[in-house]
Amino acid sequence: MSGGGANKLGLELSPYLRQHKDNPVHWYPWGQEAIDRARAENKMIFLSIGYSTCHWCHVMERESFENKDVAAIMNRHYINVKVDREERPDVDKVYMTFVQATTGSGGWPLSIFLAPDLNPVYGGTYFPPSGNYGRPGFTQILEALAAQWEDNKEDMVEAGVEVIKIIHHKLGAGSSQPGPL
Repeated sequence: MSGGGANKLGLELSPYLRQHKDNPVHWYPWGQEAIDRARAENKMIFLSIGYSTCHWCHVMERESFENKDVAAIMNRHYINVKVDREERPDVDKVYMTFVQATTGSGGWPLSIFLAPDLNPVYGGTYFPPSGNYGRPGFTQILEALAAQWEDNKEDMVEAGVEVIKIIHHKLGAGSSQPGPL
């Protein structure tokens, strides 16, 4: 796997992050390396936030993150970052606030798509691998957002920035910017 593509969670201290070390997804921990790669490749970041006792986090791992076909889509179009919310509550707070503001609900796993500047462009919680009941599945969301990024990245970034400005105005900087890397 060239270009830093291997899964990088094996040396992390968090048991939650280490449990994802064998996923075929090219996971990064939250940090400068992932952000620099997203900027260099002009790719969105897929940010997955969870914790070790989260039932739906384990379901999404089993259904999507252990699936080689889903991982191939993720690895092709995104820089994938995994966060343990118990280690980085600041990161969780910012992106949970975004999801709650844009969807009216929240929970874990928290699934966020970020521009390389870390501004969110889309988010939700658990996504099943394939759609049902009129809702898109995770693979459909991955493909649709990747296509949208290719065609309309400036509009996507602008929309996310506007939501963050509103959150910052209403709730303060602690709800709109994570702490240092």
